[in-house]
Amino acid sequence: MPFAYFHRLSPSRQRLYLASDAVERVDLPSGPDLSPLIAQLLLALSQEQRLQVERHCRALVVDLGQRLSVPPLTVKVLNVRPSGDWGELHGLYEPAGEGRRRARVTLWMRTVTRRQVVASRTFLRTLLHEFCHHLDYEHFRWQETFHTEGFYKRESSLLSQLLPQARAPGLPRARACADAGDNA
Repeated sequence: MPFAYFHRLSPSRQRLYLASDAVERVDLPSGPDLSPLIAQLLLALSQEQRLQVERHCRALVVDLGQRLSVPPLTVKVLNVRPSGDWGELHGLYEPAGEGRRRARVTLWMRTVTRRQVVASRTFLRTLLHEFCHHLDYEHFRWQETFHTEGFYKRESSLLSQLLPQARAPGLPRARACADAGDNA
């Protein structure tokens, strides 16, 4: 079922929205076990090592990008989330172009109010959320990326494929998550 803004879209954008909504999974081709990398990423996050978190995020999206045959992207991890009367920004995807040779993902590892490190599952989900925007453009070749139910299901499908491999302390086993927030 389309989100409320669907009816305000042009007919061509509605078709694109529906195409996005219809794709509910991204199946990762086999490759090396990512559990050590995910465990290192989450350990660095818990120890508040921003540069290490950034390095591990880059390595993870490089691996995922290679498996799915999409161009590489840049990952930047910053400290405190930007905020305004609209809320907090968890992550940001910027497509290639407009002076950027590569698409870029920016993530923030601390909440605004308490300046606490983001929960490991939330951080990983945000990284995958932004990576899904990259897949929409580069893998599916869509001209635009929408937050559809299908989009959130694709994000959850990636998370469920990666988390069973992870053995980081305090990280729950993967489960379908219908309450994914709008992190982009």
